[in-house]
Amino acid sequence: MKKIGLIMKLSNPEAIKLGCDISDWVHKNGGMVYTSQNLLECVPRAASVTGEELSAVVDVMVVLGGDGTMLSAARMLDGRKVPILGVNMGGLGFLTASTVKEVYPLLERIMKEDYVIEERMMLSVSLSRKGETASKHKVLNDVVIKAANGRLVRLETRINREYVNTYRADGLIIATPTGSTAYSLSANGPILYPTIHSIIVAPICPFNLTNRPVVIPDWMTVDVTVIPDQMSVGLILDGQVDVGLEAGDTVKIKRAEASVYLIKYEGKSYFDILRERLMWEVKAPSGEPARK
Repeated sequence: MKKIGLIMKLSNPEAIKLGCDISDWVHKNGGMVYTSQNLLECVPRAASVTGEELSAVVDVMVVLGGDGTMLSAARMLDGRKVPILGVNMGGLGFLTASTVKEVYPLLERIMKEDYVIEERMMLSVSLSRKGETASKHKVLNDVVIKAANGRLVRLETRINREYVNTYRADGLIIATPTGSTAYSLSANGPILYPTIHSIIVAPICPFNLTNRPVVIPDWMTVDVTVIPDQMSVGLILDGQVDVGLEAGDTVKIKRAEASVYLIKYEGKSYFDILRERLMWEVKAPSGEPARK
């Protein structure tokens, strides 16, 4: 029996309705649906488990919402190798790349164990304070360090222990290739193909305009230290988790051992998604329509 986990954006009525329809479809096709306790009343036929248990009992996770919902689901998996099918019910949706029309063909293939997954690297984040580890985290998109009061912040940055720069900027973004189309893109960072193994280091509105984003291989580490006398500096993980920083704190970022595995809709390339989401030219240079 195929065990399907279901995560939905509660504030989206269309996502709730689709979740109920998917639950009925999975049951009719011999599967079982599991969801978290706070979603149970929205999907009556699903079995209820805690968020921590959900990732341990399911074979595949179906996420209905936007990229924010997808990022929450990725953290919930906590490194477990459970494939995720993301269905775009929100805005841009780089992570939730599948459309509502593509859900059932993909579910049919999932029930037959006939689907393609794509590995996405994650970052491991460790916060050191006064020589001790204060907290550890994993992120799929990005790590952002910035002043909470909107002022410039000074951040001493080392890559592989080698001093690079003390950025004087609104903040600093350390992003994965998956996160290259998130906050890093707004900071003039490059778009990276999501399966490339690399890390982006991008300053946010730097005081010195020659401070540009750099891309490093994934085996390197990035250490960012908050310079003394800096106040109201925060660490933001995937845009959803906030951690307060103190002067002298060091944030160490490196590639995580765990990855996230996304189920792909065959026939749709990453460049198709970029054209759709970023509203690029819809015709090829030859004048022929771009591949759908």
